[in-house]
Amino acid sequence: MAIEDEYIITIGLEVHCELKTNTKLFCGCANQFGSEPNTNICPVCLGLPGSLPVINERAVEYAIRIGSALSCEIRPSVFHRKNYFYPDMPKDYQVSQYDEPICVNGKLELPSFSKTVRIERAHMEEDTGKTTHVGTSGRIHGADFSLVDYNRAGIPLVEIVSAPDLSSADEAREYVSELRAILVSTKASDGKMEEGSLRVDANVSVRPLGTEKLGTRCEIKNLNSLRSLGRAINYEARRQMEALSAGQSIRQETRHWNEDQGVTSALRSKEEAYDYRYFPEPDLTPLDPDMDEVATIARALGILPPARRLRLRELLDGELTRSELEQVQTCVKFDLDEHVLDAVRTGVPARLALARGSNELASYVNQATVDSFEVAEFPRGKFIEVISLESQGKVSSTQAKTLLSRIASNHNEEVSALIEELGYKAASQDEISELLDRLISENSMEWERLCAGENQLAGFFIGKAMKITNGKVNGKTLASEMAARRLG
Repeated sequence: MAIEDEYIITIGLEVHCELKTNTKLFCGCANQFGSEPNTNICPVCLGLPGSLPVINERAVEYAIRIGSALSCEIRPSVFHRKNYFYPDMPKDYQVSQYDEPICVNGKLELPSFSKTVRIERAHMEEDTGKTTHVGTSGRIHGADFSLVDYNRAGIPLVEIVSAPDLSSADEAREYVSELRAILVSTKASDGKMEEGSLRVDANVSVRPLGTEKLGTRCEIKNLNSLRSLGRAINYEARRQMEALSAGQSIRQETRHWNEDQGVTSALRSKEEAYDYRYFPEPDLTPLDPDMDEVATIARALGILPPARRLRLRELLDGELTRSELEQVQTCVKFDLDEHVLDAVRTGVPARLALARGSNELASYVNQATVDSFEVAEFPRGKFIEVISLESQGKVSSTQAKTLLSRIASNHNEEVSALIEELGYKAASQDEISELLDRLISENSMEWERLCAGENQLAGFFIGKAMKITNGKVNGKTLASEMAARRLG
């Protein structure tokens, strides 16, 4: 039996989401990525004597948006000081919410696993600064010295804490992917993992098969891509399995993921709540959201990804194949579902619209990186025009893909002008009939086999036709003509 079959993996995730406000949580400094180090700072976010924090009202609204989208209870909340001595917070404490968070008891659905993950809490806090370790020979992370940039210190965060309901790296990846889609839909965050506005801490434990008590957990800090998340969880779970199988015990600790080496390493023993010596922040009053306002914010969220996927699934008759489910997921993930819905409303077959949206359009909007989830605009009217022509047999599938590619490169291109420029004139019925006569004459043995029931040879004839016409013949129309000839 493989070692993976002898243990059960348990995973809980803490997702730190930077809010897309103009300014920081407690001061007027810019919330801006990429500025010169230590330029977006002031006495408040540096914790200088005599400075006082003032809560960012928009950040509170965004936290309520996130909580509402995750079906959380929105409650009165209190800020606390979380004390620790690291150089990334100049105050030596972080203002966070402890035992009275603003959002509790939510949930998140994992569509591919038909599973509901409980959200224990989603609380507000300020982000820390960024520490960069330089050199290779020193004692701290092997560095000669460290540099601190406080631009990020004080940026508003919502930390979303799941229950330990996940049991594999694949589930964890889908959880973060689905959560990110919801966060972006609420417009509370841009969800850019590559810029650090979405970071994940993974709590991983294993226990022997057949036991109920959870194993000792280790926390992997600051995972900033879906790839890193999956690799780190798989490595850490196997490390713990091998240790237990060798009769060793697991120490509760915080661990660092090394992407280049593909391993986790110990940073420090895992802190508990009492280690941080929480106490209420004396310079901030409790938050007590007005429930009518909370309801107004929730109503303004619009249609979230789960409902958007359902709309696309309802366009298709019968049970969806795995490929079709993936197409639905892709269209929603890249904000292309409205393109598909509008095309279907004009009479385009749903499966054609879904296929072109999830393949050609998704490829275009995702040219930069899979992890960025950056969505470029594609002219919806021109998308509908092209696939309408395809559905009517006026351009072939190959020609439709070429047209979409050209429009992706230049949104000002007109479909009719492109068709004329590329010579994409649909073959007439007489031309298709003449072409089929030629194909049968040149490939008489294959035609006899096709008529005898070797249906896979239909692709052979369509391929020949595409080559002769440089892809200008409509494959579906030719297939219909061949079927008619065979029946005749």
